[in-house]
Amino acid sequence: MTFEETVAAYRSTLGQLGLDDPGQVPAEAAVESVRDWSLFGDLEDVRAWFLGQRSANPMTVTRIPVDQCRGWEVEEGTGYLRHESGEFFVVETIEVSMSESREVGAAGWCQPVMTQVGDDGGILGLPRRRFDGIPHYLVQAKAEPGNYELVSLSPAVQATFSNLRRAHGGRLPTFAGWFYPEVADGCEVVAQAWLSEDGGRLFNKRNLGIVVELPPDEPIELPDGFRWLSMWQIKQLFREDAWVNPHLFRLISMVGA
Repeated sequence: MTFEETVAAYRSTLGQLGLDDPGQVPAEAAVESVRDWSLFGDLEDVRAWFLGQRSANPMTVTRIPVDQCRGWEVEEGTGYLRHESGEFFVVETIEVSMSESREVGAAGWCQPVMTQVGDDGGILGLPRRRFDGIPHYLVQAKAEPGNYELVSLSPAVQATFSNLRRAHGGRLPTFAGWFYPEVADGCEVVAQAWLSEDGGRLFNKRNLGIVVELPPDEPIELPDGFRWLSMWQIKQLFREDAWVNPHLFRLISMVGA
């Protein structure tokens, strides 16, 4: 199907369902999930792009002793591991009791946990934009040291508040300005909610998930590693072996389909 045929078919489908109003995002998301409406290549193009991002990624990860971890210090008295800036997270230890409902029984257990400084973790931001009326979502092939195969598909913005405050001394994450310190003028919030994280390893951790609709005429230059995908493509990639990270899963579910 050509570009023009795809656009016409999408508009026709919305019209048949009475979804001509672009504000009916939850209902429209069902149409987005029916087939691939992408104007930026088909699913095989996306697979090739992602595998290329993985193979080209230069990041290496090496396990080292704690006392060789630059910028991190073991706190005297508690033994907690903290960053010298006082930001990011702290590796603490806790004791759990009254745990009859868990596998270990009432005896409880002890374990280390990671505690985000300030508790509120960060922003998970997924931009949505219409190209000729068809919604697309901006994702990143993001390298993280703990990722399976290092690179996974993430929301375009995935940053802790420490990162956003540039506690590391580096640059503001790409496209963060659409979401922080507040949603940018001209952007419409499609969905927003505080999302809890893994309570078995992270203490009181939550992230602010935001999906925003960008103005359709805003010029955007994509750096390497970013790509516009259709909702159908993202959902198809859910089936791959650990390609899509949990944050992108949840943000797509917030759109309404």
